[in-house]
Amino acid sequence: DSFAPNRLNRDFTAASPNTRWVTDITAIPTAEGWLYLAVILDLFSRMVVGWAMDVNENEHLVTLALQMALARRHPAAGLLHHSDRGGEYTSLGYQALLAARGIEVSMSRTANCYDNAAMESFFDTLKSECVVRTQFHTQAQARSAIFEYLECFYNCLLYTSDAADDLTRV
Repeated sequence: DSFAPNRLNRDFTAASPNTRWVTDITAIPTAEGWLYLAVILDLFSRMVVGWAMDVNENEHLVTLALQMALARRHPAAGLLHHSDRGGEYTSLGYQALLAARGIEVSMSRTANCYDNAAMESFFDTLKSECVVRTQFHTQAQARSAIFEYLECFYNCLLYTSDAADDLTRV
């Protein structure tokens, strides 16, 4: 595994959609055990462009989130993709997928949560609005609540402005 430099350098702004994405994984507690959620956020609109959930925190999880983001957004080559240095993100398969799409890689410094503050802030919002007040008895219950939060609440608040921005790019 190799590490990329921190090209994002704590600049959490983007001049247009699909030019700067940040990503990370968080764990959601359930009575059946942890459920892992990988999210990719577009820094232009703060829209969740890709996400995936699984009982395992691994390359497959982050690859599913990336594949969703790529299918939804079709970014041009040169997109900056920022993550931490976790093994999921430094894996050969994940890095090959990024390279095949001409995506530029940026990684946080070791043990520095401020380097990915936009994702940390998003996860804090998700947990305070969706997870903290709920005891998930099953992973299926957690999956359903998180899906509803991401797709029916959070992204819907941002969708109108992001869709209008996309139309101006055509």
